[in-house]
Amino acid sequence: MHTLLVADDHPMFRDAMVGAIAAALPGSRVLEADSLAAAVRLAENHDELDLLLLDLGLPDAKELAGLQQLREALPGLPVAIISAEQGRETVLEAIRLGAVGYIPKSTPRDDLIAALQQVLEGQMYLPADILRRPPAPVATSRCEPVADLESSALAQLTAKQLQVLERMTCGDSNKQIARELNIAETTVKTHVSAILNKLGVNSRIQAILAAREHDLAFHARPIRQPHR
Repeated sequence: MHTLLVADDHPMFRDAMVGAIAAALPGSRVLEADSLAAAVRLAENHDELDLLLLDLGLPDAKELAGLQQLREALPGLPVAIISAEQGRETVLEAIRLGAVGYIPKSTPRDDLIAALQQVLEGQMYLPADILRRPPAPVATSRCEPVADLESSALAQLTAKQLQVLERMTCGDSNKQIARELNIAETTVKTHVSAILNKLGVNSRIQAILAAREHDLAFHARPIRQPHR
């Protein structure tokens, strides 16, 4: 059984989230807060809390200020953003600040449930369409890359690791990558571990975002198979 906290100032959205969680995770407990202050109080009084779902439009914590305060007050609590805001810079900054996932409010119910399950299993979640968006021009960017990755780091990857990383940037799961590259899923996991080590990052999402900030296509181009 899981315990989750939904922090959103719209009662109808909280009701919808409670219903979705109840259907997907029977027996789970869902706490509700309509402000950041209320969310912090509840989190401090519930050590069993597994995940806090944070809206970026709370009246007492606009944009990412709420996430920053939560990370400072409760550094061990997993926090996932659930917001109507889908700007790439905001998403990257949320991950840099320690969010374990970013779920747009427009996410279909089935995808939302899958995202929650993925985060509760200890994995990060970002929707594939956000990963595929091109980075904003440097002159207008307000956030730094998630990882300080030099292009030479990509050159350290083997041909197969580049193929795996390329599929990762498309949002493919390990199972999908295994099927696409015709290799075992355990082999994919080994490649992913090696990729994280060589790129000097701590998570799959950081590897994906860091790679997309650099010229992965240039490094991967030579290993593409010719059309038959």
